[in-house]
Amino acid sequence: MYAVVLASGSPRREELLRKLVPNFEVVPAEIDEDALTDPDPWITAQRLAREKALAVREVRPDCLVIGGDTVVALAEGDGWRQLSKPVDRDDAVRMLSALSGRTHKVVTGVCLVAPSGMSAFTETTEVTFRKLGKEEIAAYVATGAPMDKAGAYGLQDASQDFVAQVAGSVTNVIGLPMEKLKEEIRRFKLLE
Repeated sequence: MYAVVLASGSPRREELLRKLVPNFEVVPAEIDEDALTDPDPWITAQRLAREKALAVREVRPDCLVIGGDTVVALAEGDGWRQLSKPVDRDDAVRMLSALSGRTHKVVTGVCLVAPSGMSAFTETTEVTFRKLGKEEIAAYVATGAPMDKAGAYGLQDASQDFVAQVAGSVTNVIGLPMEKLKEEIRRFKLLE
Protein backbone atom coordinates (compact mmCIF):
# COMPACT_ATOMS: atom_id res chain seq x y z
CA MET A 1 0.00 0.00 0.00
CA TYR A 2 1.24 3.44 -0.90
CA ALA A 3 0.33 6.76 0.66
CA VAL A 4 -1.50 8.81 -1.96
CA VAL A 5 -0.55 12.33 -3.07
CA LEU A 6 -2.64 14.52 -5.35
CA ALA A 7 -0.36 16.68 -7.52
CA SER A 8 -2.98 19.37 -8.03
CA GLY A 9 -4.25 22.41 -6.17
CA SER A 10 -7.74 22.07 -7.68
CA PRO A 11 -10.39 21.95 -4.96
CA ARG A 12 -12.68 20.08 -7.36
CA ARG A 13 -10.09 17.33 -7.97
CA GLU A 14 -9.50 17.10 -4.24
CA GLU A 15 -13.23 16.72 -3.56
CA LEU A 16 -13.64 14.07 -6.24
CA LEU A 17 -10.58 12.04 -5.20
CA ARG A 18 -11.76 12.03 -1.58
CA LYS A 19 -14.73 9.90 -2.72
CA LEU A 20 -12.27 7.15 -3.71
CA VAL A 21 -9.37 7.71 -1.31
CA PRO A 22 -10.42 9.28 2.01
CA ASN A 23 -6.87 10.10 3.14
CA PHE A 24 -4.30 11.71 0.88
CA GLU A 25 -1.92 14.62 0.80
CA VAL A 26 -2.24 17.55 -1.59
CA VAL A 27 1.04 18.80 -3.10
CA PRO A 28 0.41 21.12 -6.06
CA ALA A 29 2.98 20.77 -8.83
CA GLU A 30 4.84 23.80 -10.07
CA ILE A 31 5.36 23.41 -13.82
CA ASP A 32 5.38 25.73 -16.83
CA GLU A 33 2.08 24.73 -18.44
CA ASP A 34 2.51 27.02 -21.45
CA ALA A 35 5.79 25.32 -22.38
CA LEU A 36 4.05 21.91 -22.42
CA THR A 37 1.08 22.85 -24.61
CA ASP A 38 0.73 20.94 -27.88
CA PRO A 39 -1.67 21.69 -30.78
CA ASP A 40 -3.38 18.38 -29.94
CA PRO A 41 -5.51 18.78 -26.77
CA TRP A 42 -5.16 15.09 -25.88
CA ILE A 43 -1.37 15.34 -25.92
CA THR A 44 -1.54 18.58 -23.91
CA ALA A 45 -3.79 17.09 -21.21
CA GLN A 46 -1.76 13.90 -20.84
CA ARG A 47 1.60 15.70 -20.95
CA LEU A 48 0.55 18.20 -18.26
CA ALA A 49 -0.83 15.44 -16.02
CA ARG A 50 2.36 13.40 -16.42
CA GLU A 51 4.68 16.32 -15.74
CA LYS A 52 2.70 17.31 -12.64
CA ALA A 53 2.86 13.75 -11.29
CA LEU A 54 6.58 13.39 -12.06
CA ALA A 55 7.40 16.76 -10.47
CA VAL A 56 5.69 15.79 -7.21
CA ARG A 57 7.20 12.30 -7.29
CA GLU A 58 10.58 14.00 -6.88
CA VAL A 59 9.54 15.08 -3.36
CA ARG A 60 7.28 12.09 -2.55
CA PRO A 61 9.09 9.12 -4.20
CA ASP A 62 7.54 6.40 -2.01
CA CYS A 63 3.92 7.42 -2.70
CA LEU A 64 1.32 6.95 -5.39
CA VAL A 65 1.19 10.40 -6.99
CA ILE A 66 -1.85 11.35 -9.06
CA GLY A 67 -1.55 14.23 -11.52
CA GLY A 68 -4.40 15.61 -13.58
CA ASP A 69 -5.10 18.37 -16.06
CA THR A 70 -8.21 19.36 -17.99
CA VAL A 71 -8.31 21.02 -21.41
CA VAL A 72 -11.45 22.38 -23.06
CA ALA A 73 -11.11 22.03 -26.84
CA LEU A 74 -13.22 23.71 -29.48
CA ALA A 75 -12.89 22.58 -33.10
CA GLU A 76 -11.65 25.37 -35.37
CA GLY A 77 -10.86 24.67 -39.01
CA ASP A 78 -8.56 21.66 -39.17
CA GLY A 79 -7.39 22.04 -35.57
CA TRP A 80 -8.39 22.87 -32.04
CA ARG A 81 -8.67 26.00 -29.97
CA GLN A 82 -7.68 25.03 -26.44
CA LEU A 83 -9.31 26.95 -23.64
CA SER A 84 -7.42 26.90 -20.35
CA LYS A 85 -8.24 29.07 -17.33
CA PRO A 86 -9.19 32.63 -18.29
CA VAL A 87 -6.56 35.28 -17.61
CA ASP A 88 -9.17 37.94 -16.79
CA ARG A 89 -12.91 38.62 -16.97
CA ASP A 90 -12.78 39.71 -20.62
CA ASP A 91 -11.06 36.42 -21.49
CA ALA A 92 -13.79 34.50 -19.61
CA VAL A 93 -16.47 36.35 -21.60
CA ARG A 94 -14.66 35.52 -24.87
CA MET A 95 -14.42 31.83 -23.94
CA LEU A 96 -18.07 31.49 -22.93
CA SER A 97 -19.18 33.39 -26.04
CA ALA A 98 -17.13 31.01 -28.20
CA LEU A 99 -18.73 27.97 -26.49
CA SER A 100 -22.26 29.38 -26.81
CA GLY A 101 -24.49 27.19 -28.99
CA ARG A 102 -21.64 24.79 -29.80
CA THR A 103 -20.32 21.36 -28.87
CA HIS A 104 -16.82 21.09 -27.45
CA LYS A 105 -14.60 18.40 -25.98
CA VAL A 106 -13.43 18.27 -22.39
CA VAL A 107 -10.21 16.26 -22.23
CA THR A 108 -8.75 15.29 -18.87
CA GLY A 109 -5.33 13.72 -18.66
CA VAL A 110 -4.50 11.65 -15.59
CA CYS A 111 -1.16 10.15 -14.61
CA LEU A 112 -0.48 7.83 -11.68
CA VAL A 113 3.15 7.31 -10.66
CA ALA A 114 4.29 4.91 -7.91
CA PRO A 115 7.47 2.99 -7.12
CA SER A 116 5.87 0.02 -8.88
CA GLY A 117 5.18 1.82 -12.16
CA MET A 118 3.29 4.48 -14.03
CA SER A 119 -0.08 4.65 -15.75
CA ALA A 120 -1.45 7.51 -17.85
CA PHE A 121 -4.66 8.02 -19.77
CA THR A 122 -7.05 10.64 -21.12
CA GLU A 123 -10.82 10.74 -20.93
CA THR A 124 -12.98 12.79 -23.29
CA THR A 125 -16.50 14.11 -22.72
CA GLU A 126 -18.54 16.06 -25.26
CA VAL A 127 -20.44 19.03 -23.88
CA THR A 128 -22.98 21.08 -25.83
CA PHE A 129 -23.90 24.57 -24.66
CA ARG A 130 -27.24 26.12 -25.47
CA LYS A 131 -27.16 29.59 -27.06
CA LEU A 132 -26.16 32.03 -24.32
CA GLY A 133 -27.17 35.68 -23.97
CA LYS A 134 -24.58 38.38 -23.36
CA GLU A 135 -26.28 39.37 -20.10
CA GLU A 136 -26.19 35.87 -18.62
CA ILE A 137 -22.53 35.45 -19.60
CA ALA A 138 -21.72 38.80 -17.97
CA ALA A 139 -23.68 37.91 -14.82
CA TYR A 140 -21.88 34.57 -14.45
CA VAL A 141 -18.45 36.10 -15.07
CA ALA A 142 -19.21 38.81 -12.48
CA THR A 143 -19.50 36.08 -9.81
CA GLY A 144 -15.80 35.26 -10.28
CA ALA A 145 -16.65 31.54 -10.56
CA PRO A 146 -15.13 30.98 -14.03
CA MET A 147 -11.69 32.33 -13.19
CA ASP A 148 -10.11 29.08 -12.00
CA LYS A 149 -11.76 26.72 -14.49
CA ALA A 150 -10.65 25.51 -17.91
CA GLY A 151 -13.06 26.91 -20.47
CA ALA A 152 -14.35 29.40 -17.87
CA TYR A 153 -17.14 27.17 -16.57
CA GLY A 154 -17.84 24.29 -14.22
CA LEU A 155 -20.68 21.78 -14.14
CA GLN A 156 -20.71 22.03 -10.35
CA ASP A 157 -21.78 25.70 -10.28
CA ALA A 158 -24.37 28.01 -11.85
CA SER A 159 -22.94 27.52 -15.35
CA GLN A 160 -24.47 24.04 -15.40
CA ASP A 161 -27.55 25.89 -16.71
CA PHE A 162 -25.54 26.70 -19.87
CA VAL A 163 -25.28 23.01 -20.76
CA ALA A 164 -27.80 21.45 -23.13
CA GLN A 165 -26.16 18.00 -23.29
CA VAL A 166 -23.29 15.97 -21.87
CA ALA A 167 -22.07 12.82 -23.64
CA GLY A 168 -19.66 10.95 -21.40
CA SER A 169 -18.33 11.27 -17.87
CA VAL A 170 -19.70 14.23 -15.92
CA THR A 171 -16.91 13.95 -13.33
CA ASN A 172 -14.42 14.24 -16.19
CA VAL A 173 -15.81 17.70 -16.93
CA ILE A 174 -15.50 18.62 -13.23
CA GLY A 175 -11.84 17.55 -13.18
CA LEU A 176 -11.30 13.80 -12.69
CA PRO A 177 -12.86 10.93 -14.66
CA MET A 178 -13.83 8.91 -11.59
CA GLU A 179 -14.89 5.74 -13.37
CA LYS A 180 -11.57 5.29 -15.17
CA LEU A 181 -9.52 6.57 -12.23
CA LYS A 182 -11.10 3.97 -9.94
CA GLU A 183 -9.99 1.21 -12.34
CA GLU A 184 -6.45 2.58 -12.45
CA ILE A 185 -6.18 2.96 -8.67
CA ARG A 186 -7.30 -0.66 -8.31
CA ARG A 187 -4.32 -1.67 -10.46
CA PHE A 188 -2.10 -0.20 -7.75
CA LYS A 189 -4.02 -2.35 -5.22
CA LEU A 190 -5.31 0.62 -3.23
CA LEU A 191 -9.01 -0.20 -3.56
CA GLU A 192 -10.99 -3.38 -3.01
